[in-house]
Amino acid sequence: MYLRYGEIDLSKKYRNYITNSSFPYTLELNTQKEINIYLEGIYNSIVLKDIATRKKTIDIPMLGSVIKFMFDNVGNLCSSTNISNSMTSAGRKISVHTVESYLESLLECFVLYKAERYDVKGKQYLSSGNKYYICDTGLRYYLLGDKKVDMGHILENVVYLELLRRGYEVYVGKVGNLEVDFIVKGKNGYEYYQVALTVNDEQTLSRELTPLDNISDHNPKFLLTMDDAPTMSHNGIKQIYVLDWLLDR
Repeated sequence: MYLRYGEIDLSKKYRNYITNSSFPYTLELNTQKEINIYLEGIYNSIVLKDIATRKKTIDIPMLGSVIKFMFDNVGNLCSSTNISNSMTSAGRKISVHTVESYLESLLECFVLYKAERYDVKGKQYLSSGNKYYICDTGLRYYLLGDKKVDMGHILENVVYLELLRRGYEVYVGKVGNLEVDFIVKGKNGYEYYQVALTVNDEQTLSRELTPLDNISDHNPKFLLTMDDAPTMSHNGIKQIYVLDWLLDR
């Protein structure tokens, strides 16, 4: 719905969506300062205070550090242990138990979403190596700016949220030693999605197609990219311009 608002071109709308926030009220604001004040209010009043209410004893600065860490690692495989180790190594000592407690609160408040892993060939859910996605990429830009931003993972986050909005169960896929960005389960069965910023060179295209090619069933397979090109097929894998896909429903 956001991309349908206003008259500016799709690529600019997408940029505004990921940097200024997907919260509808930001469309009524005129300056970046106004948007930042609004996002600051959401972060302080809803995120921090809501979690502090749920957890009677909580270290607010440490919670803020966990949030920043997770926002900086969108789309990366994470465990409570490696989060604890990484933060401790960076000078913010935190136990695995505390990380788990804070992650649980962030999931309960829908600040974070967890995508569990599914082994396609083994047909089983895996207990380790989850990925986490954030409710709004604008909050990430508010907290971290352009620091080490991986635009591919930001796009992955946008696609993940849209798949949830469309009513799918969404998992991260494992195919042998390869990874499929998303395996989704809906009323018509399973679909497979790879997400890439661009596949204009043959090496990148091959890398993105290989995990999907290694899935032997005949469920629909998609490659979503920011390459503004007509929809095409690679041995049955449909490559789609992701902004067209976002407007599809």
